[in-house]
Amino acid sequence: MPFSNMIQLNLQSIIDASDNCFVIIDKDYKIVAANKAYCDSYNKNIEEIIGLKCHQISHHSDIPCYLKGEDCPHKKVFETRGIHQVLHVHFDCSNNEEYVRIKGTPVYGTDGELFLGETFLPIAKQDDLACGQQRMIGNSPAFVTCLEQMSEAASSDIPVLLNGEIGVGKGLAARYIHNKSNRKAHPFIAIDCASIAEGIFESELFGHERGAFTGCVGRRNGLIESAKHGTLFMDEIDEVPLDLQGRLLRVLETGSYRRLGGREDYHVDFRIICSTHNNLREMVEQGTFRADLYYRIAGISITIPPLRERHSDIKPLIDALLLTARAKNGAKCRITDEARHALQTYDYPGNIRELRNILLKAAAAATTGKITPDLLNSNNLGSINIKTMAVHYSKAHAANTRSPSTNRPLTEVEASYIESLLHQHNGHRAKVAEELCISERTLYRKLKQYNLREVGKSRV
Repeated sequence: MPFSNMIQLNLQSIIDASDNCFVIIDKDYKIVAANKAYCDSYNKNIEEIIGLKCHQISHHSDIPCYLKGEDCPHKKVFETRGIHQVLHVHFDCSNNEEYVRIKGTPVYGTDGELFLGETFLPIAKQDDLACGQQRMIGNSPAFVTCLEQMSEAASSDIPVLLNGEIGVGKGLAARYIHNKSNRKAHPFIAIDCASIAEGIFESELFGHERGAFTGCVGRRNGLIESAKHGTLFMDEIDEVPLDLQGRLLRVLETGSYRRLGGREDYHVDFRIICSTHNNLREMVEQGTFRADLYYRIAGISITIPPLRERHSDIKPLIDALLLTARAKNGAKCRITDEARHALQTYDYPGNIRELRNILLKAAAAATTGKITPDLLNSNNLGSINIKTMAVHYSKAHAANTRSPSTNRPLTEVEASYIESLLHQHNGHRAKVAEELCISERTLYRKLKQYNLREVGKSRV
């Protein structure tokens, strides 16, 4: 066997030894070598791969990704001759999106010619983003970065704290982590801590024995016991009463608990994921949240990005939400280009939940099955100002418009959104709390915090 053939055989053997996809690309974006994992992932043999351009395979595109505004590892490696890593959305052989981390490395031939060696580290496939009847949607850098963090968190049993504004999808994120973990075959139990009355919180969480309180006629298992071997998701963990936080901490540290009114200790194995839209560190400093519990639940802290930091995701979110929206006459809804653009240039203080509410209300009011800009604000549909939208839609600003509120502090955004809902619902606190998906008790606390207690009060 000629020496050159032996070198080629050895090179192929080396790259085939990797379990992850690996490909070597020349300066013209052409694939010159690929391992078996790479070929298998695209359901092609090596002869079909060699000579094709990398963006044709992974992006299903005739142009390099940097021409679409993406961070291109090929371009960076050939410019800097250094290692470069990026997060990308690729397409598999079935044209489904898959999320990957790419590590680009300079590789040199025997004559000194530079090539790009790319290793693909999988994060998630499109099907992984389905969480029950809903799914996470997005391919913006902020979303993909967060998705990678959640995927890494799923690989361990460390407690996770999900931070994020109201309506960003913390519940979907928690379910995604559970579904990707080794506990996915066991229960996922979600507790909305803001919706449980303080007087029954202990019973709901730990269960109770017969006669534990007036009117109690039988034993009941708590939600902690229901999560055995699975995941317990405590949404709005900051709403747990302070006097119960110590008991929760004991369960997390020892796995042991007692039912309300009982004397027997029980042991349960579960993983905890918590969420909050408040700053728990500030609550610890104010003495309204236990420091030891905070450090116990914040093993991995992940911030879910607000929709205003994911503007490129608004279009696919609109398309997905419209699939379930029906017009007043029962017809499937369509949206005009003007209305779509208006929705894409709004900042959404209420995030995805607000976008969903706006679309569903507009669909319910549509008589022709078509959502127009006028419908987005008719009958108090959402908090969008159509005059502002018209300015955003002008051709002079359509290419680069961004709302000035993008860099506003979180508390200011939340206060502004709550105030707009108070006006929208004529000061009706219960309706505002329902739209925010929080308890009235939590709403009253926020009204006090943001000095909004008098807003709309005379009209209640």
